[in-house]
Amino acid sequence: MNKQATQSYIHPEAQIGENVEIGPFCYIDRDVVIGDNTWIGPHVTIFDGARIGSHCRIFPGAVISAIPQDLKFNGEETTAEIGSHTTIREYVTVNRGTVAAGRTIVGSHCLLMAYVHVAHDCILGNHVILANNVNLAGHVEIDDFAILEGLVAVQQFVRIGRHSFIAGGSLVRTHVPPYIRAAREPLAYVGINKVGLSRRQFPEELIGHITDIYRLLFVRGYNTSHALGEIETLLPLTEQRQEIVDFVQQARRNGGLVKGVQKLNGVKVHED
Repeated sequence: MNKQATQSYIHPEAQIGENVEIGPFCYIDRDVVIGDNTWIGPHVTIFDGARIGSHCRIFPGAVISAIPQDLKFNGEETTAEIGSHTTIREYVTVNRGTVAAGRTIVGSHCLLMAYVHVAHDCILGNHVILANNVNLAGHVEIDDFAILEGLVAVQQFVRIGRHSFIAGGSLVRTHVPPYIRAAREPLAYVGINKVGLSRRQFPEELIGHITDIYRLLFVRGYNTSHALGEIETLLPLTEQRQEIVDFVQQARRNGGLVKGVQKLNGVKVHED
């Protein structure tokens, strides 16, 4: 049985799953699909093109699948897709896609905290956490298990690798490779995301291997081509090595990477 508040407007053609609870003063459009056991709080707006998984929680004031804030948008039919077990907190906005990609995607088991904005054609993987007031421009890609702290702003077409961590208040203008922590202005590598990797049961040996890769890439002062050569010559081939090398090579063709270890007040900052 579904619980639907009488003060809400729910289009009769909307597809609502089993055991869905919809609070008062919600608006749910015609071309909407909501999976089983999802909770929708009061004052939530869900427009055409929304595809929401099962066991989600959507808190008051959220707006899902509004048309893109893109002047090129011409009314094409696109979607905003949210995976199962994802939580959307207060006043989050997730815009639907444009003709460029056709859809905006938020994966499963994600947490989007209050006032997050996910623009058109963004793709978020699974287990992504966006803290309060994170703003994503269009066409941003965030891979699995990435965490962005509060007030992070991400420029369009940027990709953020999996298991990465970006400090609060950062401006992300270039690609952030997997497994690292990034902070400062301009955004720079500040070490491996050791805490996150340990929590996700990465063995110490593997964490050490990833550290060795980034030591060559970001700490030794090599240019990127030299660093990649050293990585492929000196370090064993692993899934993680190949993932990082592929990411870096793609980033070099499409806008570049975050900076390496910087000097602050003339003193070199080493990874911890």
